[in-house]
Amino acid sequence: MKLRRLKTKNNIFLAPLEEVNDIAFRLLCKKAGAGLTWTPLTSPLSPQKMILKDKPVLQLFATSTNGIKKFMKKYNRKVSAWDFNLGCPVPTAKRHGHGAFLKDLDIIEEILKTMRENTKKPLFVKIRKSDISYEVLYLAQMYCDAIIIHPRTIGQMYSGEPDIKWAKEFKKISKIPVIFSGNIDEKNVTSFLNDFDGVMIGRKAIGDPNIFSRILEQKEKIEFKDYLNLADKYKLRFRQIKFQAMQFSKGEKKSRSKRAKMVYAKDRKELEDIFYDKQGSYYESKIKAAVSKY
Repeated sequence: MKLRRLKTKNNIFLAPLEEVNDIAFRLLCKKAGAGLTWTPLTSPLSPQKMILKDKPVLQLFATSTNGIKKFMKKYNRKVSAWDFNLGCPVPTAKRHGHGAFLKDLDIIEEILKTMRENTKKPLFVKIRKSDISYEVLYLAQMYCDAIIIHPRTIGQMYSGEPDIKWAKEFKKISKIPVIFSGNIDEKNVTSFLNDFDGVMIGRKAIGDPNIFSRILEQKEKIEFKDYLNLADKYKLRFRQIKFQAMQFSKGEKKSRSKRAKMVYAKDRKELEDIFYDKQGSYYESKIKAAVSKY
């Protein structure tokens, strides 16, 4: 995909995933072949320092333009592109009125206009199927380089089937590239690339960055130790490492048993011992002792 000042090596991207898309995971997905990686939702008012070594697409959520100009000036050189999220359906987004719950078209336009004025890099907007989808498309065609669609409603969250018919109709109307997000995997990716300008892989990539190398038929093989090395390099918290260990373990033998043991791991060494089966009975006894209390 060729966009304003950006040419990606392919049109298969890592979707923005809350909790999952830390810097180590994003770097591994990029190494495995992802054409672009996305950060999780980020507030332009967040004081947290961003690690952007993978040069990702930085995805913002907001309900006003407050802080956007300053934030984009701070990070613009370190990202490949920007994205405004209008698709997040979770309760937190509902409570604060952002993501898929932001319906005020005047505010949406003001935010997109502000983002456009503060970068010459590609600008995306990500939406769900909703009663304002086509109005947002109209705005996107004024300010954005592409639009990302997840053809489920807020009510569906991440369940049920995406409305592919609606998505194809949306694509026909759009004057800018349309990127499809929702249930993309190794079996259907080629089909969706025939119908859309790009695709996002989300849940299928969790714990399995190698999905990109398999799709692209590359020899790159990512292992959990690669994640651990990057986690050390970027000083990620143990809580985050444990979370990722549980995801990576899903493809391992005795994965359910391993995850049960990981709950009790108190440090990095214990976690690695469990993941690589270096210890067994000790953790089994801890589980049995805990269960016996109930």
